[in-house]
Amino acid sequence: MLIGVPKEIKTREYRVGLVPGGVQALTSRGHTVLVEKGAGIGSGVPDEAYVQAGAQIVSNAKEVWTRAEMIVKVKEPVETEYGLMQDGQTIYTYFHLAAVPSLAKALLDKRVSAVAYE
Repeated sequence: MLIGVPKEIKTREYRVGLVPGGVQALTSRGHTVLVEKGAGIGSGVPDEAYVQAGAQIVSNAKEVWTRAEMIVKVKEPVETEYGLMQDGQTIYTYFHLAAVPSLAKALLDKRVSAVAYE
């Protein structure tokens, strides 16, 4: 499976959806992991740590969202990310759907498999 980790863009969110240990666990089992350049910086994780764990660093969020079968995030997609969701994609994150009806609609419209942490 091709798994993508975009940089979090929600205001005041500095965590990252997957740390290098998780990348190593996935890549050692044959999965491919794409990490957006700088995604881990807010959590103190440089791109090189992801590369050493087996990830590929890509230059922008659009490439992560377009190529990945599954997206791993910390916070729910924000409105500017709705258009990046791919038909049939899986997204694993906190969703808080009751508070954001527009996100629920976007997920349904794109037939996304939404796996919520909560």
